Amino acid sequence: MDPPNGYTAAQPTQASRQWNLKLTVYVDDILLTDASEGSLNVVVQYLDKLFTMKDLRSTKYFLGLELARSTHGLHVTQHKYLQDILRDSSMLDARPTSTPFPSGLHLDSEEGALLHSPDRNWRLVGRLLYLGFTCPDLSFPVRQLSQFMQHPRTSHWDATLHVLRYIKGTCTLGLFFPSQSSLHLSAYSDAAQASCPDSRRSITDFCILLGVSVVS
Repeated sequence: MDPPNGYTAAQPTQASRQWNLKLTVYVDDILLTDASEGSLNVVVQYLDKLFTMKDLRSTKYFLGLELARSTHGLHVTQHKYLQDILRDSSMLDARPTSTPFPSGLHLDSEEGALLHSPDRNWRLVGRLLYLGFTCPDLSFPVRQLSQFMQHPRTSHWDATLHVLRYIKGTCTLGLFFPSQSSLHLSAYSDAAQASCPDSRRSITDFCILLGVSVVS
């Protein structure tokens, strides 16, 4: 790869990564990132000559992610997506709960009657999976619900509705990346031995932070 304009081999402090522009394409949506606004403008002008496009400047919404910038940092949420889930599930007026999963509940494959029409449960749990980007607190309950997709029962549906009630009270929350935070990665994990009631397998959970923000 040829080095960008301005790069001089005689200056060892320079590095190609200083001109590291990233372009992400999804169908007809394009997201550009670079440390230099000048470089971004050059690329945008070049693309505009190739095909008709609309430059929305600073990103506020991309693939369901809502981004709000301030001098304090970046706030990333999925508020509209969460509202759509609640509306489609007729849960906009549901009473909120303070926990994403009922305390002490251990789901298994036998408790409760089989759902006569599991399609709604399949679709709802599938939509909840996409919330892992901004709602790490939903990772555990959604993982639990995903284990019983083949033959969901009433107990699994009740737990899914509990997750929706939790979402009702937390739909404005998301991830916050402080502008002054370090980019240091930290990871924590824990395990519960033989905690699965069906297989007696152990379950391991983990948490990864970028600075002070949970990212996985």
